[in-house]
Amino acid sequence: MQVSVQGRHVDVSDAFRKHVEEALDTILDKYFGDAIEAAVTISREAHLFKVTISAHIGHEVDAIGTAEADQPYAAFDAAAEHLAKRLRRHKRRLRDHRRTDREATETLQAQHYILLGDEAEESIGTNGSDEVAEDLPLVVAEMTTEVPTLTVSQAVMRLDLGDLGALLFRNSSHGGLNMVHRREDGNIGWIDPQGNGSK
Repeated sequence: MQVSVQGRHVDVSDAFRKHVEEALDTILDKYFGDAIEAAVTISREAHLFKVTISAHIGHEVDAIGTAEADQPYAAFDAAAEHLAKRLRRHKRRLRDHRRTDREATETLQAQHYILLGDEAEESIGTNGSDEVAEDLPLVVAEMTTEVPTLTVSQAVMRLDLGDLGALLFRNSSHGGLNMVHRREDGNIGWIDPQGNGSK
């Protein structure tokens, strides 16, 4: 497994890099022996160190763990524990659902746009050099993304593993587009528009 460690405004020592690699090897081998790669980013925010771990554990499946602490090792260890907890829960769900090893791989290609936020748009409009058309969002980036075919429980697992706010997917039971999202109260919402399934 390939592990990359990157520091943002923080020097990454060889000892820290070795600690990261050994800990991630242990965690990922325990839950997913075939993990492909992992990326660790450490940054300093005021008096705290923030660590984000992103582990690619399968086709289009990423697991994220984050934490902050006043020491880099403590921040990494807490983020690694957060990641391990997510992987443990994911593995338990797979076992409880008695899934086969084969996960749906059919995907739908869709356009993905990143729109300029209101605050950034206001700053562009007030500097006098550029004008932003009213009522039209400014497109910052345009790319293609994949919409996977999943069951609702698989979509919830991916949402949880990736620490995502929302996930659009094609429901494998009826072929229609669905979305799961994280609600402000901490629960997961599921949107299944009426009439979007294939007849």
